[in-house]
Amino acid sequence: MSKETSDNIFKLLGKEIAPGQSEYLEMEVAKLHTRNNIRIPIIVERSKKSGPIVLLMGGLHGDEVNGIAIVRKVIKEKLNKPIRGTIICIPVFNVFGYLSLTREFPDGRDLNRVFPGSSKGSLASQFAYQFTTNIAPLVDYILDFHTGGADRENFPQVRCVVTEKKTMELAKIFGAPFILDSKYIPKSVRETTHKMGKALLLYEGGKSKSLDDSVIEIGVKGAANVLRHLKVISGSTSVNEPIVVKKSKWLRAAYSGMFHLKVKNGAFIEKGSIMGIISDVYGDFDKMVRAPIDCYVLCVNTTPIVNKGDALFHVSVESDRAD
Repeated sequence: MSKETSDNIFKLLGKEIAPGQSEYLEMEVAKLHTRNNIRIPIIVERSKKSGPIVLLMGGLHGDEVNGIAIVRKVIKEKLNKPIRGTIICIPVFNVFGYLSLTREFPDGRDLNRVFPGSSKGSLASQFAYQFTTNIAPLVDYILDFHTGGADRENFPQVRCVVTEKKTMELAKIFGAPFILDSKYIPKSVRETTHKMGKALLLYEGGKSKSLDDSVIEIGVKGAANVLRHLKVISGSTSVNEPIVVKKSKWLRAAYSGMFHLKVKNGAFIEKGSIMGIISDVYGDFDKMVRAPIDCYVLCVNTTPIVNKGDALFHVSVESDRAD
């Protein structure tokens, strides 16, 4: 555990933060061609009592605004004020992407595919390197908030490797409606911090460039549950029993055309039920998209136009209630 040493020394980005102190820090990422500096705001709250160091971050992809709103609300509701340990909040991780509401860095790379990064690599790689070197080694737990990409809308879900006891326990405590068994993606922040011995929980909810109040509320409540479970903040947890999805798959469009969504995200659908309709623009056909099995709907594509092969639905294949 990376909690504070016995003499309560805690140093982040060259700044020593005393017990009971609050600090607003900025991590410099790069300079624009206009010579303006790009900095990442980092909000640190320390208790006078030693304990775990927890990092909450949103906006790893700049267009995933639900995650940013979750961390913002945690700060606004003062849930980042610990009674023991330290809470670090990074509301907007990818400032470059947030400024233009894009997923990628200016160099076109997905920041979540370049970790642990390199001091001499691409712009995204250099930023990943700064995080891996200067922030990740100091923390014990990470809550990473995401949304679905493009027009794909994720129903609130936590992703982890369900056979890993530590993260699975946190996933249950978080209390999202679904827990998805998710393998580590190479060069992602989750894989990198796992190799460093950190416990990272990834929350997905809603879609990019869209604020969803229900998704945000579940994320804030989940963060509070985890912080209370770790006894970093006061209060008791309030958790609904999640559904654990041990296996899932994508249903793809068999035709190109106009897509009419016919099911609610998060719903349980029986085999053979109509989930959507694909229509051609000249009135020649209406093709039904039916559920191939009994399943939960984990993600829906909300785009009005689809091409053959496009992902339409993410559904469960094997699922049960958490113990």
